[in-house]
Amino acid sequence: MVMGMAFLATVILWVRYKNNHSGYIWTLLHLMFFSVAVYFLLQAISFDYEHPMASEENSLQIGIAGVVWAVSMICFMIGIYSFQKRSANS
Repeated sequence: MVMGMAFLATVILWVRYKNNHSGYIWTLLHLMFFSVAVYFLLQAISFDYEHPMASEENSLQIGIAGVVWAVSMICFMIGIYSFQKRSANS
């Protein structure tokens, strides 16, 4: 719910201030990748522990969540840099 509101607020700000497309694109990519990371983490938490390879499955899900989270943080840093670079030129 909160991620949806953040996504919506980003789109509204992008429509209102049309001056920095790349910063908003990177921010939206961050939100999407972060949502995917949370999905994989929730899958790991709710996995059936009676499964014969539950530990391996959980480790894989948590590892995927970590990698996707790292990609989302890279997108976030690029977005912040894009906004900072734009404001320095103004």
